[in-house]
Amino acid sequence: MAGRYSPKTVLAHLIQRRNQTYSEIVAEFVELGGTITERHLRRLASGERAGTTPQTRRTLQRMFGKPVEELLAPYVPEQAAQVVPAPAASGRITTGNEMEVLDMAASRARAFALAAQSGLGSEAMEQVYDDVRHVAKAYPQRPLPEILGQLVETQDLVFALLESRQRPEHLRQLYFLGGVTGGLLAKASHDLGNPHAALTQARTAFLCADNADHHGLRAWVRGLQSLVSYWAGNPHDSVRYAQLGAGYAEQANSTTSVWLPVSEARAWAALGNPEATRAALERAEEAWNSVRNDDLDDMGGLCTFGRNRQLYYAADALAWLPGEVEQAERYSRQAVDAYTDQNHPEWAFGDAAGSQAAMAISRIASGELDGAADAIAPVLGLPTERRINGVVHSARRVHQALRQSGRAEDARELQEEIETFTRTPMQTYPR
Repeated sequence: MAGRYSPKTVLAHLIQRRNQTYSEIVAEFVELGGTITERHLRRLASGERAGTTPQTRRTLQRMFGKPVEELLAPYVPEQAAQVVPAPAASGRITTGNEMEVLDMAASRARAFALAAQSGLGSEAMEQVYDDVRHVAKAYPQRPLPEILGQLVETQDLVFALLESRQRPEHLRQLYFLGGVTGGLLAKASHDLGNPHAALTQARTAFLCADNADHHGLRAWVRGLQSLVSYWAGNPHDSVRYAQLGAGYAEQANSTTSVWLPVSEARAWAALGNPEATRAALERAEEAWNSVRNDDLDDMGGLCTFGRNRQLYYAADALAWLPGEVEQAERYSRQAVDAYTDQNHPEWAFGDAAGSQAAMAISRIASGELDGAADAIAPVLGLPTERRINGVVHSARRVHQALRQSGRAEDARELQEEIETFTRTPMQTYPR
């Protein structure tokens, strides 16, 4: 039974009044079609975590009869509310909610499969892998608000499994998955403009990579650290992280052996070093000769690095250098063309936007202001939920290029459009 302590949240108070254990609450939660770990529920009740998925919010509201915002609010004794019985599920399926019903059913099946085993079996491990793989593939293509809750809960699940007793043969796999989810959350933190949280997640991801003894994962995390540092305006750190990962990438021979030098290239370009930039771009191209996909690459999505992203990174790097206008234009054109097909497995809205911005910068350098406006137009039309940190910074670079072009007055309208765009970055998520 729940201990008699001073509850921190309304949720904790209601759980206490029910006189149930947290494991019993979780079992009831699963019965209603939700998926939650006891660890996650305890953190919600203690006020340590406020992030929840839409499905978790719906299920909690059904259980306790209150909106999640009220459940997670600090508990004030004189405002204690009575427990409202959970309304019975109608079971009705209406046009338009079929996919939501199927998602709930799949989550219920997954929760049952994982809870039904005292130790992870092959089927359960395959389910965890599938959860992580699904988020990794979805990440570059879907707005972050749609997948962040699932990503957080997946990491919570992996950590909970690592904290419980597992078979030795599964520990390495779980640490690998912990590293992947940590890396994805590092990217999510970066996309929301929080480099401190991003690097914290990345350090934990690197620890998991060490425990998994996975060279490709170590190199991938270093690539994420390089990326975060680059966009945070710390190109020296970006170079350092890329170089720290080079040895691991060489041993893995995965696509990280391309990602790290091309990441280093654009950091050198930001530092105004064309020689080091060109040398790093050449190393990235040569690395393809020895690339063989590893199990991290097989995750797909953000976990692998393809030719399209290489084109974008090269265009982004060369756009920094006044003496590389022709090359920057060529690479940016190829990158924009590569990201035209939104059904391509490598398509990513952030990289597509970055390619458009690089093209706009190269056209400004050539004096083609109308061409620059055409290039940046698709970026300025992105909805708020896709205005991630890197996209906003890319737009600001176009604004800076216009200021430095000597034709700022001719481009005043375009500058104002960019300023309006960058004033409304993605910051919050639906609760």
